[in-house]
Amino acid sequence: MKEEEIEKLRGVVRDCVSKHLYSSAIFFADKVAAFTADPADIYMQAQALYLGRHYRRAFHLLNASQIVLHDLRFRYLAAKCLEELKEWDQCLLMLGDAKVDENGNITDTRDCNIMYLDKDGEDREINILSAICFLRGQAYEALENRAQARLWYKAAIKADPLCYEALECLTENHMLTCEEEKSLISSLHFGSEDGWLSSFYTCLIKKYDKENVVETKFRELEQEDADTNPSEKSFLCTLRNNTDLLACKAEYYHQCGEYQKCFQLTSVLLEKDPFHMKCTLVHLAAAMELGHSNELYLMSCNLVKDYPQKALSWFAVGCYYYCIKKFDQARRYFSKATSLDGTFAPAWIGYGNAYAAQEEGDQAMSAYRTAARLFPGCHLPTLYIGMEYMRTHSFKLAEQFFMQSRTICPSDPLVYNELGVVAYNMKEYKKAVWWFERTLSLIASSLTETWEPTLVNLGHALRKLKRYNDAITYYEKALALSTRSLSTYAGLAYTYHLQNNFTAAIAYYHKALWLKPDDQFCTEMLTLALVEESQQGISHKFDFQGSELLF
Repeated sequence: MKEEEIEKLRGVVRDCVSKHLYSSAIFFADKVAAFTADPADIYMQAQALYLGRHYRRAFHLLNASQIVLHDLRFRYLAAKCLEELKEWDQCLLMLGDAKVDENGNITDTRDCNIMYLDKDGEDREINILSAICFLRGQAYEALENRAQARLWYKAAIKADPLCYEALECLTENHMLTCEEEKSLISSLHFGSEDGWLSSFYTCLIKKYDKENVVETKFRELEQEDADTNPSEKSFLCTLRNNTDLLACKAEYYHQCGEYQKCFQLTSVLLEKDPFHMKCTLVHLAAAMELGHSNELYLMSCNLVKDYPQKALSWFAVGCYYYCIKKFDQARRYFSKATSLDGTFAPAWIGYGNAYAAQEEGDQAMSAYRTAARLFPGCHLPTLYIGMEYMRTHSFKLAEQFFMQSRTICPSDPLVYNELGVVAYNMKEYKKAVWWFERTLSLIASSLTETWEPTLVNLGHALRKLKRYNDAITYYEKALALSTRSLSTYAGLAYTYHLQNNFTAAIAYYHKALWLKPDDQFCTEMLTLALVEESQQGISHKFDFQGSELLF
């Protein structure tokens, strides 16, 4: 057959693949390979077989060709076939021996010397070594060797920053700490035209920096630069409303505790792209925090209908039941989510929280410990373990786990708040004040109602140190955020009481009792304040040693 006719057949194969007519592609690719015996045509035939899900046949074709030992494309495609067949050990053998250090640098470079039949004049391609590193990471993760998987994912993104899947695995599966994520992004070598990608990647990682730092990252992608050439300006403008970028921003709002702002943004995004998985997860989390049970019900019904095999769908059902306080059903669906995808971190944490809500500490601990083992870069499991220990008054153990959580994520203010609560309960009031002040300094955005308990806690600690005026200042700041907190009114009333300002104390005791008429502490203290006000001339010192007011 003439070369022109063979080239036409190759065009037919490519067209069939583009139209997803895989049986036709396989038929014609087989004939082209028979006519030419060219390695490139054999590869095209194997590719058609792979796309048509004939994995065993594709692997046999590639393995029968001796070029599989010399061409990385052949080896990689053969390994991909073994991946689909779930033959992970064989997949690793096919990819060959290689070593990687702790920083994700490949120390055994024999693969670099193997021929790769690259194509000239094509669009920019992802480095084949990066794809091989990523596949090694997937194989090790499937074999539950997450330490090796983490190293190979790092190697993949370092070999080529365009390998987004590797970064996604590292961040979504919480394989790296906050500092490790920042270090990895800063170590990547982006091309001169990839400045936007570098900025985008910094938006994907954990976002506990100061508000101005995070907002600057988003502005780098959203705003036009006066020095940018017109064609690039046009491109950057399109990212302003990019769903992925806005989903990152919604995630940032959630981490800041601005749940209403987060929910509003995700609601708009899901109207635009109803099946954006990351946005859906953030939307569910915000709806949970806001108690929007109807929204959770509708979302979970739609997800189960459209994606019955995804962990996210059953996680959504669990969120709904958790929101309406049916914790037994919530546990059942969180458990189903973990059985579908053991690497879905939110389901493990939800599973533990459902047990914790019913004070079933042992089962909650088991879920949190599993999450801590599976997701070493996520500080929430150790944080929740610490909370469970604190609930049982094991304050020293709680402090140890909070410090572990702080090591993983040193910039989450919630960790410092919990350390402050532990210090307060251990009567280390100066230490508690330091932790609470540190909490407030780390809050990325302006204070919202979410952080009202921290202000109250700081007021309590200052009161214990007899810094009454400072305590009053923080109680009043807390009241500016929320007027529905019994603890704030009670703390403010008691502080005024200690200053012998009985009139103010009585007023705030009344406000506290308006929120909870049967509160024993406020009732007794109000009676005492009324008596003391009527006996202004009598020197009466009182040091209340009753129950703590802290959350």
